[in-house]
Amino acid sequence: MSDISWGLWQLLLKGVWITVQLTVYSAALGAVTAFVIGLARTHRRWLVRFLSGAYFEIFRGTSALILMFWMFFVLPVGFGWQLAPMWAAVLTLGLTYGAYGSEVVRGAVAAVAPAQREAGIALGFSPAQQLWKIVLPQAWPEMVPPCTNLLIELLKGTALVSILGVGDIAFGASLVRNATTQSAPVYTVILVMYFVLAFALTRGMRAVERQAKAGIGRPPAKRASLFRRAGGGRPATAVPGAGAGATGRGEPR
Repeated sequence: MSDISWGLWQLLLKGVWITVQLTVYSAALGAVTAFVIGLARTHRRWLVRFLSGAYFEIFRGTSALILMFWMFFVLPVGFGWQLAPMWAAVLTLGLTYGAYGSEVVRGAVAAVAPAQREAGIALGFSPAQQLWKIVLPQAWPEMVPPCTNLLIELLKGTALVSILGVGDIAFGASLVRNATTQSAPVYTVILVMYFVLAFALTRGMRAVERQAKAGIGRPPAKRASLFRRAGGGRPATAVPGAGAGATGRGEPR
């Protein structure tokens, strides 16, 4: 591989770090947005529910790519200040995926049994104490699996930022391909890169899920065995009415 090709491959490796930064920053903004909007959609006041519901519908029904263009090209016209391409991308991805996550938060909070809230009222808890001490600890384990899927989608969605010239994996791959005219190796490599990053996120979120379930005394789910026992038969079942005197031949002594 020539020096210029190796330099371009190094640029591709730097794109991995940019992609990781985009994912972390957007996920942080998206998590805050998801909790704020999700909890607001369960608020007692109709105006709060209406405004948060309007936010959810607007960002769910808007293309992330077009919204990214709007943040970068239209926002300066209206407000007179220009966002850097990376921060325009972070703002777009965080607010968009935060809207998706708000539905996860709302559904998990609504799934907590009403009796749990009633128990908090009986203990004299305020609404805020009921939320933080009773509702959220039980809702959090239910949020982790769907949030894992959203996090993976966010990681893959960062490829959109290459349109704005941000040097992520996709942008670096475009430069490498143009310089080397090798499409198959370049796109195969970035395919593997995205898979490795997604796999690492999945393993990390599974650890978070186990910890969340352990926090409320729920044991982790056991994996079903793919093979039967060495005996090959069904496990023995208790015979109704059989006592300690049963011999196993079907006839009591």
